[in-house]
Amino acid sequence: MRIEVPDPITPVADLEAVHLIGVGGAGLSAIARLMSQQGVRVSGSDAQDSAVLRALRAEGIDARVGHDPALLADVDVVVASTAVREDNPEVVEAVRRGLPLWPRSAGLASLMASRRTVAVAGTHGKTTTTAMLTCALRAAGADPTFAIGAEVETLGTNAATGGELFVAEADESDGAFLVYHPPVAVVTNVDADHLDVWGTEEAYAAAFAEFVGTVGELVVLGVDDPGAAALVTVAEARGLDVVTVALDASLAPDVHVDDVLVRPGRTTFRARWRDGSHADVELAVTGAHYALDAALALATGVRLGLEPRALADGLGTYRGARRRMERVGEAAGVEVLDSYAHHPTEIRADLAAARAVADGRRLVVVFQPHLVSRTRRHGVDMGRALSVADEVVVADLYLAREDPDPEVTSHLVVDAVDGPPARAGGPVATLAAALEPTVRDGDLVLTLGAGDVTTVGPALLRLLAERT
Repeated sequence: MRIEVPDPITPVADLEAVHLIGVGGAGLSAIARLMSQQGVRVSGSDAQDSAVLRALRAEGIDARVGHDPALLADVDVVVASTAVREDNPEVVEAVRRGLPLWPRSAGLASLMASRRTVAVAGTHGKTTTTAMLTCALRAAGADPTFAIGAEVETLGTNAATGGELFVAEADESDGAFLVYHPPVAVVTNVDADHLDVWGTEEAYAAAFAEFVGTVGELVVLGVDDPGAAALVTVAEARGLDVVTVALDASLAPDVHVDDVLVRPGRTTFRARWRDGSHADVELAVTGAHYALDAALALATGVRLGLEPRALADGLGTYRGARRRMERVGEAAGVEVLDSYAHHPTEIRADLAAARAVADGRRLVVVFQPHLVSRTRRHGVDMGRALSVADEVVVADLYLAREDPDPEVTSHLVVDAVDGPPARAGGPVATLAAALEPTVRDGDLVLTLGAGDVTTVGPALLRLLAERT
């Protein structure tokens, strides 16, 4: 559901009671936490109970299971997730009563009102980069307020209130990032996605250019990516301070990411500045793409005036985020990882990292395509990206906000896998039972996708634990 952004957006200091529909999601749960910590009486609802709802309740937030119009009895503002439909009974009640109905972006912008925001955007890596920057700033003596699109192990949460500096993940999927007007921004990359919203690659790229046009002071760009590199001229035309970061030295970046070494459970690199100074970084996560995310965070922290060595030490404390190459567990000699990757670029990066983690072991990948529109456009590339696995299982599509299309199925992905055995796995609910007889001691199983494929790993481990 698309909701108009109010103008003006009421600052959080002027709010008394806010209800969030879809509060179990990463975006709205972060807003709920921050508003509650800043004195707002917060309630929320979601269709199903979850660990997030239970955690919110433990923090004093009235997070209910199910949608009930009565929950809006005494609230000033209602914030709704984009995944909520117009016929949701709470949405219907808010409209009937004339309550202010805000999109997620307005809720986050309300929290930014009195703070200096660093907004982290990009098609891929924005959650990781936001989390890494938060860890780095904390270690360097800053106490940032933060809102991140996933639970972060090192931080123990996805959001917390700190000082004036506000590090926020800025999502482009529904245009939310155009609302924030931050003084500082980071753009990791621009790789066409969410075309169900934007329509064309050109419109998607134009949205990022518009985002840079809302920035007040500084933009940090990952210029290995052509889409992000194209934003240099946009930023310079606005008179912004621009910092470029890249793995490719021939691009003459302001910060060169050099000497990248990827090992199981570890990634190291050296960040080199043009003036000859450098900082060595050792990460506790596996993957070359994490080195670039970390370098973007490091470059941002240095430009904010913090000490490089302290920032690098903070990057080393990052242990991953929920559903970002997250270790689920091990049973019967089978290790299971889970990741949110749902775009071909993300799949390739995570499979490269998984190969390093596997360290010679067999890699079994269970992938769930997300959205009909994305699979229609990228399904063949998804299959090709999965081809570096030793075995591939593709679940039925996760439809989310879209209706099914009989011509767009998991077979579009399966048929494009080149090399390893690949099969359509059917519904997610049946995958663990189908996998259990086929996996063997020493395998690394990686579940991938933005839908409910995350349930497969725990279910598989339970079945494996029953092996005698």
